[in-house]
Amino acid sequence: MFGSLGFTELVLILFIVLIIFGAGKLPQLGEGLGKAIKGFKKSVHEADAIEAEAQAQVAAQQQPPPPQPASASPTQGTVVSQSTTGVQPAPPA
Repeated sequence: MFGSLGFTELVLILFIVLIIFGAGKLPQLGEGLGKAIKGFKKSVHEADAIEAEAQAQVAAQQQPPPPQPASASPTQGTVVSQSTTGVQPAPPA
């Protein structure tokens, strides 16, 4: 896993780290390292999602809009809708 590092070397490294940081700081170091790795993974996945979204937008812009039927005139089949903003027309007098 670590190449030429054996069990004895790993124990020696962990012992030196324990001496330098102390037993009280090791959980904090582990927590900080875990948060850093989690943040890095999250940013990598967000970058992939942003890139995929940008490619989808470019593909959508490159496609031409569907053609309108040429036989329909602008006045035939036009539906006029009222907005639903809560304003109601006044009743006829």
